[in-house]
Amino acid sequence: MHPRSPEQHTGMGDLSVPPVPPDLVMIGSDDYQAATGEPLSQTLDLGSWRPGEDLFSLYGRTEREIALAVRQESAYTKRIRQQVFPRLRERAHAPPGAGVYQTTAEEVARVHRGLLFTGNVEACDGTSVTHDTLPVTIHQIGVSLVAYHGDQGSWVHRVYRRDVRAGGVDPVGETLAVLERRQQRAGYDMTSPSDTLSDLARRGIMTYAERAALLQKSTAPWRMGHGNPLAYELLTGSGMSELVEQSLDLLHDLVVGHRRFVFVPSAPKERAWLTIGNALRPLEYAIVDTLEDWMGRLVDQGHYRGAWTAVLPRLRQFLGEVGPQVVVGAYRTSRLAPAHLFYAHRDHAHSAAHIALADSMLQEHRGFPMLISLADTVCGVMFGGDAFDASVQLGYLQAGEPFRYFTERQTRR
Repeated sequence: MHPRSPEQHTGMGDLSVPPVPPDLVMIGSDDYQAATGEPLSQTLDLGSWRPGEDLFSLYGRTEREIALAVRQESAYTKRIRQQVFPRLRERAHAPPGAGVYQTTAEEVARVHRGLLFTGNVEACDGTSVTHDTLPVTIHQIGVSLVAYHGDQGSWVHRVYRRDVRAGGVDPVGETLAVLERRQQRAGYDMTSPSDTLSDLARRGIMTYAERAALLQKSTAPWRMGHGNPLAYELLTGSGMSELVEQSLDLLHDLVVGHRRFVFVPSAPKERAWLTIGNALRPLEYAIVDTLEDWMGRLVDQGHYRGAWTAVLPRLRQFLGEVGPQVVVGAYRTSRLAPAHLFYAHRDHAHSAAHIALADSMLQEHRGFPMLISLADTVCGVMFGGDAFDASVQLGYLQAGEPFRYFTERQTRR
């Protein structure tokens, strides 16, 4: 995430293809075969592929693979319940209250009546959409705050990125500079590792805005968020050191100051924690770990080099104070639903688990908090792509260029 020094280019011949990203992971042939059960050469041999009209013959193989995977996972589940669950409390640096707990239907009903349906829990979620054309790229970022007694507010911001901002005294040099900047960016409707302003910064700003709305706009005792409260995009600044500085202040106030929060991610990457969650029975939850080790690895391996070393002292101080206060848990609402992780303050972890469970019971097949889904729906309706695209297209129409700068994909609809 450290900033790269731009190459000095003197002419058109220097506009080369951007280099391969340094974090590209090499996968060996043996690794591929171990993971998929077949050599890469077989996968690449179209002679081993099925004709499109013979797709039905693949169904049997798919059913067998799924059945085998489920049986193996069930065997792991039994061993986890017998051998791993009892050790959760005994682990070194285990958080207070680590272990597995059973929730009752009566407790779920009390949370419904006393917190959720009375508006004492508010959730926030965001959305971002982009319209990318040659003259300008427009990013729209919106967040919505909701509770079960109504919409608590929505906020939106647009960022306009233009490669050409103002004329100068060297038109040739400016033209070459513009060509260089555009060469480093991705194609229309695409992203690339070098185009951090289009992708990382947009996600970072949206992630910050979600947490800012929960802290600064919500009036409910309990705040519910989407993802990891100490999000990667914020601790790395998404490539912007100023975002790191502002995020640390915001997150400190949320975690250390407010404390009554619960965050639930949609697709976490922590498979070890999810494996523990998958071994839970309906209405069980587990308090597993804190974010201290995860943050430590991020700080130690996050490539904070060069100018980024200036933020390391604050990050390490934040890690030591805030990391141990955020616990990671898992819960499961029903036999059909998948397990989900949750993040909470260590002093309110059990209450947070009950809120996540109770709210997720409202969509039992998904086992995911309904309030977050509601916030996502409200935000999508207000700030989604359709209305945004219409306003951008109107702008080009009024500029006298209704089609010139739109790609084939953009005019396909």
